[in-house]
Amino acid sequence: MTSKQIRQQFLDFFESKQHLIVPSAPIVLKDDPTLMFNNSGMAQFKDFFLGYKKPTSLRIADTQKCLRVSGKHNDLDDVGKDTYHHTMFEMLGNWSFGDYFKKEAIEWAWELLTEVYKIPKENLYVTVFEGDEKDGTAQDDEALELWKKHIAEERILFGNKKDNFWEMGETGPCGPCSEIHVDIRSAEEKALVPGRDLVNQDHPQVIEVWNLVFMEYLRKADGSLEILPAKSIDTGMGFERLAMVLQGKTSNYDTDVFQPLIQELEKISGKKYGEHFTTDVAFRVVVDHLRAVSFVIADGQLPSNTGAGYVIRRILRRAISYGYRFLDLNEPFIYKLLPIFQNQMGEVFPELGKQIQLVTEVIKEEETSFLRTIDQGLIRLDNFIQNNSNLKEIPGEVVFELYDTYGFPADLSRIIAEEKSLTIDEKGFESEMEKQKQRSKSATSFSASDWTELIEDKVEEFIGYDYLEADVKITRYRKVENKTGTFYQLVFQATPFYAESGGQVGDTGYIESIVNGEKIEILNTKKENNLIVHFTEKLPKHLDMPFKAVVDKERRNHIMRNHSATHLLHEALREVLGTHVEQKGSYVGPDYLRFDFSHFNKMTEEELTEVSKQVNQKIFDRIPLEEKRSVPFKKALEEGAMALFGEKYGDVVRMVKFGDSIELCGGTHVENTADIILFKLKNESSSAAGIRRIEATTGIAAIDELKEIYSKYNEILHTLKNPVEPVEAVQKLLDENKELKSQLEKFAAQQAGQEKENWKKSFENKNGINFLAVKTSLSPENIKQIAFPLRKELENVLLIVASDHDGKPSITVAISDNLVAEKGLNAGQIVRDLGKEIQGGGGGQPFFATAGGKDVSGLERALEKAKNLI
Repeated sequence: MTSKQIRQQFLDFFESKQHLIVPSAPIVLKDDPTLMFNNSGMAQFKDFFLGYKKPTSLRIADTQKCLRVSGKHNDLDDVGKDTYHHTMFEMLGNWSFGDYFKKEAIEWAWELLTEVYKIPKENLYVTVFEGDEKDGTAQDDEALELWKKHIAEERILFGNKKDNFWEMGETGPCGPCSEIHVDIRSAEEKALVPGRDLVNQDHPQVIEVWNLVFMEYLRKADGSLEILPAKSIDTGMGFERLAMVLQGKTSNYDTDVFQPLIQELEKISGKKYGEHFTTDVAFRVVVDHLRAVSFVIADGQLPSNTGAGYVIRRILRRAISYGYRFLDLNEPFIYKLLPIFQNQMGEVFPELGKQIQLVTEVIKEEETSFLRTIDQGLIRLDNFIQNNSNLKEIPGEVVFELYDTYGFPADLSRIIAEEKSLTIDEKGFESEMEKQKQRSKSATSFSASDWTELIEDKVEEFIGYDYLEADVKITRYRKVENKTGTFYQLVFQATPFYAESGGQVGDTGYIESIVNGEKIEILNTKKENNLIVHFTEKLPKHLDMPFKAVVDKERRNHIMRNHSATHLLHEALREVLGTHVEQKGSYVGPDYLRFDFSHFNKMTEEELTEVSKQVNQKIFDRIPLEEKRSVPFKKALEEGAMALFGEKYGDVVRMVKFGDSIELCGGTHVENTADIILFKLKNESSSAAGIRRIEATTGIAAIDELKEIYSKYNEILHTLKNPVEPVEAVQKLLDENKELKSQLEKFAAQQAGQEKENWKKSFENKNGINFLAVKTSLSPENIKQIAFPLRKELENVLLIVASDHDGKPSITVAISDNLVAEKGLNAGQIVRDLGKEIQGGGGGQPFFATAGGKDVSGLERALEKAKNLI
């Protein structure tokens, strides 16, 4: 049975049980401070469990893309080392939102596994929650009695809170669970050790395949449990593990989920999978991480140095470093696996196929960049070791700095340390890692206490499309403490304040007591799950009084101009560059706008001018806003609205239309394009591989920028003594400068040619090596132009050149290929050793390497040292 058939049988089975089959949600979560990534099938349904929203159907099933690389559920360190953990995996799941409960969940799970998939009953074990005294939860006797109807009692095991009480994070929906485990060992192994003794003992062939969670509680910030409004079912079955069981394999990586990728990687690397443990780990890491990174990029999250982008960059770099260290892959290689991956998964997850060019470009660029980083990290670490001659242990903070700042793998630092008979300060490194985790945790979560509820009101209404002022009441509040200080969060029964989302910043303003006139400043507005949270530095003295909420109108108007301008910009880019252009991120603030979009070339001046012209034309055309709220999602798409990849849309959406520009958008906008006043494009640049970025201003800010440009233009005219044709005057200066540079380059080339002939006559034969150590004033580039031909024209060449060019010392080492192969000479090692004499360092290939430094006087010492090499 193929993996495609396994997946489809699951969906067909639950469709027959009246479940609505829904698509996978994006893998990157938004508007949820408790989670960075979708780490389970239930994450997209969190609001349903909490009672904030009502689902379209009370029964749902799907296959969900999941990522477990941070927080409570973090499998990253296990990936590759065993055969059944993954960063990204598919979670096959079925849900009930207040409909069926334990009885049906258990019956259907047993039916599917034993009757549809025909897994032998004697290979199955189940676990039941034993209860937890601290939480005040009892043993799950109901699940125990239900399981007894299907499986022998000796195959039912009790599990503790760690194994049999499921929680998605520090807070949120949770409940007892019942796990189903499969023993796929041989009959001989089963005879020696019973399977029940290996359940939850990390045995690679006695594994959990399905988890049935009975969602009953809400874990609050103080650790206590609160009963949920309705009892629900949340199940999750690991698709990759299920494929291993049904395909008769003993490793997930031996199934047709991973084998096509592994076989392609064998062709690329020239290595064979299954021969050595270290290379097998590398194969598993690469193909697993490729899947994770590809889906995250396809869902709109690009590698970066912060937040979710930082995590993805780390995953990708882990894969690159394993390929570099164990598969001898020194050039970009991971992107070459993408055609195979698209062929496997593009039908199930169409977003991958639609974004494959972007995914390819981003991964290739990240590989190219990181492979350079590895070389730079080697140089930095080597310099540190050389500059500390009495070193016995590399400090943990040095290893962490290489890891955190430069992306240099800690494992690689350990290997280099061992080669030089050194150790790593592991405790120091782990201490720095822990500090980083705490910084990351404080940056991505509120660390807040529980809400103090004043008025029962589950859903807050946003009225800010129509009103900038409103009478409100505080329904709940809480105190928050983090590294930035102490502040408070307030929730109202209705609010005119827009919460940060969709690239648009949150509103600011104030609330004023209607009774006593007390004013409290609103510093920011954000979303948390289904709540709109208002940030303040202090609490009102009387929380139960009515307040007047007032949005900063001038700031909101600036934001609206910039947001509406992004819609016009998006349309203009698609018109000028093509319909492949899609929004990949944005920032909409009161000061400026930033718009990221998919495009693979730098925009020309002509293209930028045309885009700017089209946006301003739409402004001058005075196009009124057409807005439709609560439109069914499918209906909006039929009317031509553009949906963005990586966004999770509800059943009903809001459409924003300015002429031909139609987008799904929850942000605030001007009533007429004329209100934007003016659009001024500031900058176009690269945001990431395959992603371009435009920054622009609107309104008064755009006018002020034009004034500044005009002022600078007048200064330039004054400097050029007010020529009649300023462009021609500047061009004349550029041409003269270019001619002078050309003459200098010709002179340098002539000098290099003369030096080459002199050097060719100066080689000495020492111990069978044509050796020359020489000093020059040529540039490193000119030296390279001489050294490469000499390596070919002469035999057994070892050339060492010390250069003082424009006061900058450098050393170049060139070696014939046969000396590298036969005598083991290495230009990189030699140049690093000599580079110490000029207070510098360097590296390169075994046959050619360079070093730069600070101390020109050390060149003579380096030459003397070089002469002793032979």
